[in-house]
Amino acid sequence: MLVIEPVAACVEATQIAAWIGESMWLMASLSAAHVIGYTLVISGAVVANLHWMGLILQQLSIVEVTRTANRGIALGLSISVVTGLLLVSWKATAAASNNIFQMKMLLLESAIVFHITWQRGVSRRHIT
Repeated sequence: MLVIEPVAACVEATQIAAWIGESMWLMASLSAAHVIGYTLVISGAVVANLHWMGLILQQLSIVEVTRTANRGIALGLSISVVTGLLLVSWKATAAASNNIFQMKMLLLESAIVFHITWQRGVSRRHIT
């Protein structure tokens, strides 16, 4: 048994999880907010990368563009994490044992680490 499975069972047993699982409108609202969150993440990353490639906003410095893009990414990631946790709460034990869900979370974590690491390196080269 994974360490996460007992935690997932506790989360699934909460009143909030039951409420989310029983409410189609709440589930739809959380899903809509989740989409808005990851749209902000993807949009911020696209803007930053297109600028790094010299295709847009060439009159602005890389620091200005990435600072603004990172704010959008951080906001979107915050929205997506909160809504994602709420969306999965009513079926947390099933999600914790699902290999596809585990791979999705691993890829998300890897993308976050890669973006932060790569973006810092690029920004440092352009500041000095």
